[in-house]
Amino acid sequence: MSTGERPALRLVPAPAATEAGGPLLGAVELLPGRVRAALVELSGVVVWRAEATYPRGTADRAEIDAALAAVTRFPAPPVGIGVAAAGLVDSATGVIIEVNEVPALHGYPVADVLSTVAGVPVHIEHRARLQVLGDRWFGEGRGRTTFASVSTGEVLGVGILYGGEVLAPPGGRSGAHMTVAASGRPCTCGARGCWKTVATTPWLRAEASRRGLEADSVRELAGHPLLDEYAANIALGLVNIQQLFAPGLFVLHGEAADGGEHFRSRIEERLREDSSWASGAEPPRVVVSPGPADDVALLGGAGLVLSHH
Repeated sequence: MSTGERPALRLVPAPAATEAGGPLLGAVELLPGRVRAALVELSGVVVWRAEATYPRGTADRAEIDAALAAVTRFPAPPVGIGVAAAGLVDSATGVIIEVNEVPALHGYPVADVLSTVAGVPVHIEHRARLQVLGDRWFGEGRGRTTFASVSTGEVLGVGILYGGEVLAPPGGRSGAHMTVAASGRPCTCGARGCWKTVATTPWLRAEASRRGLEADSVRELAGHPLLDEYAANIALGLVNIQQLFAPGLFVLHGEAADGGEHFRSRIEERLREDSSWASGAEPPRVVVSPGPADDVALLGGAGLVLSHH
């Protein structure tokens, strides 16, 4: 059983470009219904990828085992593997404590499973926390010691780098289940009014359908007032992050990239409106990552390997 202690995820010097034949970093992203893996050079270049699926609501661990084995047939051995996992994780023991949508992942010993299959050290952390490492070493947060990295779309979460350390308290989550409306909609976690219930793609689809709109994505709703409401809902959770930690910079990933400049600016405007009183803090700024949306968690997994070497 975990004691609640965990090593701090602190910065190491930014990596230099990899020479031919240099060490490779393994990364795995484990989400409900999908597993992805990659080999990453020290420069942040992804040189190999694999993907597998499994039944999203499975209660059979063998199906998870098979998916992980399928994606970790690496063409060259990595020095280690960093796992970006959904749900609540215990990084000290390498166990996923729970994922609401996948019963088979409750108590799943992913580090032991992967180390047996791949024969290298394995470290795990929550996906949103790891993506901030990907941004810090390889993306828009490079050179900063404090900022936030935000997943948008089907998956919602925030990772925070504060004073050079990833905020990763035992039992902590990604922010998706912070309460933003006490009497709001039911959430998959069993609570009501979670940020996730109003700031993810399922909410957008449901609202578009309820209003009789045939469009149901950020890209298709460009210019419609519903998109402004969606931007405000995303900002709702980020305002809480800004007021608590004042990270200044928010790097958006995923669906936000499809919203264009208007969508980005609406989120930034709402953040600034609700934190204008904080004259001593860096004014919040929102940027959208130009890189592939699916790469940030894998790059974070690579960064996790670096933090342990």
